[in-house]
Amino acid sequence: MKPFIRNVDNNLSVPLYIQLYRHIKGEILNGNLSIGEKLPSLRQIAAESDLSVTTTGQAYEQLLTEGYIISKPQSGYYVAEIPTAAVSAKDQSAKSNPEMDDYTFDRGKFLHDSETFDFAKWKKCSARVFSEYNDMLLFESDVQGEATLRFEICKYLYSSRGVSASPQQVVIGAGSQQLAAHLSRILTLMGIDLVCTEDPGYIPIQNVFRDRGFGIAKIPVTENGIMIEKLPANIPSAVYVSPANQFPTGSVMPIGARYKLLEWANANGSIILEDDYDSELRYSGKPVQPLQSLDEHDSVVYFGSFSSTLFPAIKLSYMILPPKMAELFSTIKDDYTQTCSKAEQLTLALFMEDGYYYTNIRKLRSLYAQKLEACADAFEMYSKTSEKSKGKNARRNQDKPLDSGFINVINTKSGINITLIIDTEKSHEELCAVGESLGLHIIPFSAERDTSSDKRKYLIFYFNQIPLEKIDATIKELVERWQT
Repeated sequence: MKPFIRNVDNNLSVPLYIQLYRHIKGEILNGNLSIGEKLPSLRQIAAESDLSVTTTGQAYEQLLTEGYIISKPQSGYYVAEIPTAAVSAKDQSAKSNPEMDDYTFDRGKFLHDSETFDFAKWKKCSARVFSEYNDMLLFESDVQGEATLRFEICKYLYSSRGVSASPQQVVIGAGSQQLAAHLSRILTLMGIDLVCTEDPGYIPIQNVFRDRGFGIAKIPVTENGIMIEKLPANIPSAVYVSPANQFPTGSVMPIGARYKLLEWANANGSIILEDDYDSELRYSGKPVQPLQSLDEHDSVVYFGSFSSTLFPAIKLSYMILPPKMAELFSTIKDDYTQTCSKAEQLTLALFMEDGYYYTNIRKLRSLYAQKLEACADAFEMYSKTSEKSKGKNARRNQDKPLDSGFINVINTKSGINITLIIDTEKSHEELCAVGESLGLHIIPFSAERDTSSDKRKYLIFYFNQIPLEKIDATIKELVERWQT
């Protein structure tokens, strides 16, 4: 038998049996050991490589488990029959490790403002979870969400939004898309297979329902929200709306239209999916009353999220189901597992219980209102064109912007973004790329509008993470580069 054992290196961090296993595996894959060839005994290899029989046995056991060798009773170990493709392939384990010390991580491409969240208070609540409630972390989270967080959500929504619900109606998930996936199954059980969405609207939600086999009907949006008269009649369906701050137009549904939408749902046996994603961030007057608080027929599913009011990485959202839909969910929830971190759910529950969440909301309203005003002023100052161009823009603009120039701004006095209407030959990809190079988060308003024959480009400009003191200079440079 030809020798094939090499010395192992005791100075390496790789266990000795793994070194031996990799060597023998490599000899098999390289063809130095033929199919059916008998291998040396454990004692022989141990002696040749200066290893213990136990270590050698561990290497053989790994080779047996993966199928590189076989064991014949009273005979020994033999090279197994390996497919030609595997034998001729390079040994993946022989690849050199990357230089991990030289690897760098992207810390984010956008500007950020540390003043938007008090991580010290969050850390304080998190420390309490690990010191006072660590026993709760030894078990998986409730698929519906932690009971203590569902309780705090109900308390907060009743006091701040007039939403009345019990913790049994609350379902917590990792973002609205996951919740929509749960909702898809509930709607199917209810015999609903058509979902109406706002146009333009939140595309990821449309994709979730479409991917699950629902028919999608896109309903146009006006300055008063979704066009209710275009919703299907006598067909049980669901309609996804954001009446308090429609994304991305910013339109607000007036009270008359809200009652009309509720009447449509009741008359057609349909369900309203109300996304109230950033209703707390309204900078003029009180937040608009949600549909759920007006609903008398249990036809509204209420969606909320903590991404805008805490920090996006938290990925905690919730929905409040009408009682009958909550009962349906209870019959299917055991088919799923909770994807939100239990530790983060408990931390958030303490954060809300201690009053920190409400304090943070008040702080954000003040800070974001200042940022919004600074952005609107900066765009107005740096984007003005000649009087002739201004007159041309005023005549052709159908979106009623707040100012007139190279860039027009739609300011809804709420949320974390504004809509920009830009007169330019540049594509929206070019415009967004310039913004990204300056650390700004900008996305196209709507692919359909950006590819139209009109040279106006519609963009969503996120201002919430730009430090207040950098807004003026950053927007000045942005506009200058857009104009070149």
